[in-house]
Amino acid sequence: MPPDLRHLATAVLLPLLLIPPLSAVSHQQFREAPAFRNGISCPPLHENSSTIHIAMTLDYATPYLRGSIAAVLSVLQHSYCPENTVFHFLATADHRYNLLRTIISTFPYLRFHLYPFNPTTVNHLISSSIRRALDEPLNYARIYLADLLPSSVTRIIYLDSDLIVIDDIAKLWEINLNSHVLGAPEYCLANFSHYFNSKFWSNPSFSDTFRRRAPCYFNTGVMVIDLKRWRNHGLTKKLEYWMKIQRRYRIYELGSLPPFLLVFAGNVEGVEHRWNQHGLGGDNLEGLCRDLHPGPVSLLHWSGKGKPWLRLDAKRPCILDNLWAPYDLFKHEYFFSDI
Repeated sequence: MPPDLRHLATAVLLPLLLIPPLSAVSHQQFREAPAFRNGISCPPLHENSSTIHIAMTLDYATPYLRGSIAAVLSVLQHSYCPENTVFHFLATADHRYNLLRTIISTFPYLRFHLYPFNPTTVNHLISSSIRRALDEPLNYARIYLADLLPSSVTRIIYLDSDLIVIDDIAKLWEINLNSHVLGAPEYCLANFSHYFNSKFWSNPSFSDTFRRRAPCYFNTGVMVIDLKRWRNHGLTKKLEYWMKIQRRYRIYELGSLPPFLLVFAGNVEGVEHRWNQHGLGGDNLEGLCRDLHPGPVSLLHWSGKGKPWLRLDAKRPCILDNLWAPYDLFKHEYFFSDI
């Protein structure tokens, strides 16, 4: 990633001077969220050590934006110190102004930055996967967080767009990464060999990458990342290396997940499973309904093909989709008469 790409990461103030006022927008797609304020024991906002940094991608051109808005609302609603949270949104530049209008009108009090992600950064590295949605360039933007975000941001929570948080995100932020770059819930009972094909496992030049590690599956939709260590170890280049191998040899089928497994699996700080109750969207082909994993829940994640907003709109929701619905701020047509 070119070093000067960091200079493309822009805060909100400059774009606000360049876009027309909100009154010029024909209609708002999302209802305005309530204002969430800090509890009385929260540290002052000016203390940087108390700031929680969260990164997400925003895709204005797809229904995933609806999921992102719901995810942001869920984080704020369950935070004891919501004003101490700063969101770092990654999006393609062509929808930047529309996204700014949407964020500002939906969350007028939100602390956020919007960074342009250029798809050409990764287009030449993407190979087709098991599901077309997994091949979108924004799915790979998480690889470039350390390059896009300013060096002053040294730790980040990355969240996917198809989840809701039902606990105080500060609990996840405060986990000790110890000597690891990345923390995430690990699932060591999953058959790790399924994430790569026979071409990978039969070639020692590939499979030996795990020789000195005991790799476990982890889902990349919820990660706590030490960006300072990431930068120091040049991990973006290591992820890109495996993507180049994939383009040439075809060693896996699951989009942006396998490169993370290749670089990090077996070297992850384990996080409680409650922070990623994943797979609620079913598998990547059928997207059938699934139940929760046993144990407590702090985050619900609809990874897989089935998304709650699509199933709710089709009036064929899974039972757990009803837990997502209260966070949906999308303005349906039958609400327009109430505007």
